Amino acid sequence: MADPTKKTDVVVDQGNKESKRDWRAGMYAEQQREKRLAVLTPIVSLLLALVVGAIIIACLGKNPLEGYAAMIQGSVGDLGKLGKTIERACPLIFTALAAVFAYKCGVFNLGGEGQFIMGASAAAYFVLTLGLEGVPAVLMGLVAGIVFGGLWALLPGILKITRGLNEMITTIMFNYIALYFMEFLYKNVYSDQGLPQTPAMPKSAHLIDVGPAHLGVILAILAGILLWYVIFRTSFGFKIRAVGLNPTASRVNGFPVRFLVLAAFVISGAIAGVGGAVELFGKTPFRLADGFGSGFGFDGVAIALIAQLNPVASIVVAIVFGMLSTGGTMMQSVIGVPTAIVDIIRGLIIIFAVAGMAMVKLPKVKAFITNLSNKNKKAEVTA
Repeated sequence: MADPTKKTDVVVDQGNKESKRDWRAGMYAEQQREKRLAVLTPIVSLLLALVVGAIIIACLGKNPLEGYAAMIQGSVGDLGKLGKTIERACPLIFTALAAVFAYKCGVFNLGGEGQFIMGASAAAYFVLTLGLEGVPAVLMGLVAGIVFGGLWALLPGILKITRGLNEMITTIMFNYIALYFMEFLYKNVYSDQGLPQTPAMPKSAHLIDVGPAHLGVILAILAGILLWYVIFRTSFGFKIRAVGLNPTASRVNGFPVRFLVLAAFVISGAIAGVGGAVELFGKTPFRLADGFGSGFGFDGVAIALIAQLNPVASIVVAIVFGMLSTGGTMMQSVIGVPTAIVDIIRGLIIIFAVAGMAMVKLPKVKAFITNLSNKNKKAEVTA
C-alpha cells in the first residue's frame, strides 16, 4: 500500500519549484523592464529637449527644422566637422568616465574639472621643464596626468574616510585651487613672452591624427570600454558597486570599504587627469591658457547621470553634447538665433533625464509600468 505522505511531499516539492520558477521569471522580467527604461529615459529626454528647443526657436520667429538641419550639418556634415565634434566630445568622455567610476562606489566626485586641470598642468610642467619632445614627451605627459590627477582626487578621499568631510564640498574647493595653480603656471612660471599662456607643446609631441580626429579620441573610447569591463565583469568592480549600493552590508561581508572608497577617488581622478593631458597634446592651441578645461568637469557629471552611470553610454552622450557644441555655431549663422539656445537644450536634456530617472523609481510609477506590461502580455497570449 502506497504511503500518502510521500505523494503529498512530491506535490509540495513541485509547488515549491513552480513558485521559485515564477519568482525567477518575475525578477528577470523586472530586470528587463529596468534595462529598457534605462535606455529609453535619455532618448525621451533628448527628444523632449529638442521639442522644447524647437518651440523656443519658433517663438523667436525662426524655423526650428532649418535650425536643427544646420546643427547637424555643422557637426557631422563632413569628415572635418565630424572630427571637430568628436574632439570636442573627447574631454567630456574622460570627465564623464571619472564621474561614473566614483558614483558607482557611492562617492560624488565633483572635482573632475580640477583633476583634469591638474593632469594637464603636470604634463605641461614636466615636458617644459625637462625639454622633452616626441614620443617621450607624450608618454611623460600622460603618466604625469594620471599620477597628478589621481593625487588631486586622493586628498578629498582622505578627508572623507578620516574626517568624514563631505566630498562634494571638498572636491569643488579643490577645483578652485587647481584653477589658480594653473593660472600661476601660465602667468608666472612658464609665461610665453609675457603673455598669459604657456609656450605650445612641441609639435613633435602633438597626438597624431587617426581619421578625422586625434589619437586621444581612440584612447577615450578604449578607456570607456575598459572601465565598463572593470565595473561589470571583475570582482573588483563588483566590490565597488556593492559599496556604492550598501557600504554597511559590504563592511559586514568583509569588504575593505575605506580602501575601496579611496581607490574609487584615485582611479576617478586619474581618468580625469589623463583626459587633461590628452586635451593638452591633442587639441589647438596645445598650451595652457585662460579657459583651459572650463566646464568639462560639471558637463561630465551631467553626462554620467544622463547615461545612467554606464561607461559605454557615457561615450554616446558625450558625442551628442559635442554635436550640440559644434553645431550651435552653424545654427546661429544660418537662422540667426543665439548660441545660448544650445545651452538651453543641453540644460533641458539634463533636467528631463534626471527627472525621468527619479520618476521611474517611484513605487506608483513602477507599479503602473508593471501592470501595463502584464496587460500587454495577456493581450499577446489572447491573440
